[in-house]
Amino acid sequence: MGETSAQKRFQRKGSKQANGSSMISSAQTLEEKLAEKEEREKIVLWRHPILTVHYFLRECGVLSVEYMIKLWNNKKIVLLIAMLIGGYYAAHKTPGPHQPLLQSVAKEFWWCAWWIWLGILSSVGLGTGLHTFLLYLGPHIASVTLAAYSCNSVEFPSPPYPDDIMCPEEEVVEKEMSIFNIMSKVRLEAFMWGAGTALGELPPYFMARGARLSGHDPDDEEMAEFEELQRLKERPEDMSFIDRAKLSVEKLVERVGFFGILACASIPNPLFDLAGITCGHFLVPFWTFFGATLIGKAVIKMHIQKMFVIIAFNESLLARAVGLLAFVPIIGNKLEQPFKTFLKKQKQKFHRRPGTGPESQDGANILARIFEKLILLMITYFIVSIINSFAQSYHKRKHKSESEKKLAQD
Repeated sequence: MGETSAQKRFQRKGSKQANGSSMISSAQTLEEKLAEKEEREKIVLWRHPILTVHYFLRECGVLSVEYMIKLWNNKKIVLLIAMLIGGYYAAHKTPGPHQPLLQSVAKEFWWCAWWIWLGILSSVGLGTGLHTFLLYLGPHIASVTLAAYSCNSVEFPSPPYPDDIMCPEEEVVEKEMSIFNIMSKVRLEAFMWGAGTALGELPPYFMARGARLSGHDPDDEEMAEFEELQRLKERPEDMSFIDRAKLSVEKLVERVGFFGILACASIPNPLFDLAGITCGHFLVPFWTFFGATLIGKAVIKMHIQKMFVIIAFNESLLARAVGLLAFVPIIGNKLEQPFKTFLKKQKQKFHRRPGTGPESQDGANILARIFEKLILLMITYFIVSIINSFAQSYHKRKHKSESEKKLAQD
């Protein structure tokens, strides 16, 4: 289906251009487009490192100029933001009783901004998403859950919370820890992360909406899945299970509207990018799309994910799960011991006295080192994918410019 489907897409575009609906890229033949696409897919760091880095830097330069022009065209907004930053800086440097409040607001702002940024990284394109729930938010909720059950409280001293978690000096013995107390403790960061994922879904929506309003038929890579799905509607026998799932998402969004988008956004859904493209293509109003996406991802879906992590890291359930590791043949005991040591050291860390650093955790450091290496590996892969994506984008931009020049000369 690879080259055949691409050829069919280009043939459909060629027929549209012949009918007068588009004059863009008419200078390029089908073979030239396929050759260009094949050449572009080879521009990756492990094949052409020097060329890929060169194109990446050129694309960064082009985007920098484009965004500088956009900033210049929105001088009033830029000036307003600069004045707000200047006012904050002046208030920050001026001594007075407002300083504690200012510091508290600044701390809360950067805490929220951090989780929004992680949410955007998790769902935005650029080749691949960084799975920040598994790397950051999930472990944070798990740490709060372990500490809450160990301390029988969520009133952790701040500071050092949220950078470090310690039990309060006054022990609470008569009160049983509730799942809802833990959910309330992590509600802000979970909501902000969910809001970030909703913001990360906007590029596919705006791409499809802009293409529909301009009447421009976008290049094969930008909306290949959507175009292929439209073609397969006429031949349902060629549809795979994934194609049928994508079609179900499109129909749900197209027919039900707000509540269809809400349903798709409220569950873990790797096909949600297609929902954004569908909404943009059918000109669904922005606030209908974004409002449903925000409520679904930041409220409904985040409560489901929070509850799952909290239940999974329930003290008794976790101890039972670690105990089951002993039944793994041959390596069971060796596998169970690092987890037991880790949980024991974590409890000791939560109950240490204020002002004292965490004790040495040589036994638990094995798991910590493995997790750190996993984070480093995923971040490296994410950065490499961004470099490859930017380089291929510049290649595409370069060939498009050459094609337009050739068309102008003809």
